[in-house]
Amino acid sequence: MSVTATAIQPVVEEVAPARTRRLLMVDPMLLLAALGIVACSLVTLKGATQSTYYVERQAIYVGLGLAVAVALALIDYSRLRRFKMVLYALMIALNVVVLGMPRVQGASRWIPLPFFELQSSEFGKVLLIVSLAAFFVDRSRRLQDRSTTALVMLLAIVPALLVIPQPDLGTALVYVAIGLAVLFFGGTTWKQLAVLAFLFVAVIVLVMVAAPALGVHVLKPYQEQRLFGFFHPSHDPRNQTYQITESLIAVGSGGKTGLGVAHATQASLHFLPEPTTDFIFAVVGETYGFAGAAVVLSLYAMLIWRALRILTMSKNLYGTVIAGGILAMLMFQVFVNAGMTIGIMPITGVPLPLMSYGGSSVLVTFIALGLLQSVYIQARMVAAAKSRGLVS
Repeated sequence: MSVTATAIQPVVEEVAPARTRRLLMVDPMLLLAALGIVACSLVTLKGATQSTYYVERQAIYVGLGLAVAVALALIDYSRLRRFKMVLYALMIALNVVVLGMPRVQGASRWIPLPFFELQSSEFGKVLLIVSLAAFFVDRSRRLQDRSTTALVMLLAIVPALLVIPQPDLGTALVYVAIGLAVLFFGGTTWKQLAVLAFLFVAVIVLVMVAAPALGVHVLKPYQEQRLFGFFHPSHDPRNQTYQITESLIAVGSGGKTGLGVAHATQASLHFLPEPTTDFIFAVVGETYGFAGAAVVLSLYAMLIWRALRILTMSKNLYGTVIAGGILAMLMFQVFVNAGMTIGIMPITGVPLPLMSYGGSSVLVTFIALGLLQSVYIQARMVAAAKSRGLVS
């Protein structure tokens, strides 16, 4: 009698969930905050323009942005690290090519495409975050060396210098903020950060005071007028303070609950400049008052809180630095845009994320949120794998 033995086959468990299961692992609070801001944007655009044109196009941009965000959330963000050279080169190329494009309202910021105008400096933000984080992490054994700090800031300043002639000073400052965030969340020493802060202040003094005194004008005339008007406010439209004045009138007249769409005249009568883009927060203040502005800012607070939470959960340093760069991008834009509408920041062309009308800004913000969701999902997958290992 012969006995045949069957080899015991090991049970292989699927570690990585299917795509549908990954989607169920997204951060719901981050998603709800983004959708809440989008809803506020559509309602505000409808009231400010009394038309469905901006609302319909913004809704299309949101739909495309959500699709891209979902696609990015389903992949492992760590794969992007190997393409750092390509992504950085693409960012530089986009910001160089746009300088040869036809000027629109005195600016060369857009690359005309079928059914869409691509603003290269906007897409440069997320490309800079992903590539700069990779360059930084590749020097993981020398993170606190001065050479690493110098390299990161150089890689951030080069595209910023390309953006300034477009002209787009606001986005150039976002690039610098991203570079500083990469260093901060990557663990650069406080001494080196303090030196960078001192150099930043010195550059501002050089550009605004020393260079003009010597007859060298780094900034465009209207940019100098806006900065001069911020530090020396008046009602003289020649120093660009009329924009701040009209914005303050809009925000102040809104009171606690707002004037409503029918009585909010600053935007509808064209007193308020750029009510759909740069000054959309002022429209919120006039139409829906302090209550409406508080709702919008609360949604941004939730968005920033979740970005901070995801930053602390990341499975590796690359995810931490990416989340830190996105956090800095969002915080800087919200603070500058909302701040300039109430007169505490100079006027710049920095859009309010997901609120301001514009395809490039909306798409880039959703790309950033998709990356945040990818960091969150990967962190949850690693945590789940560790818990299964402890149980077994």
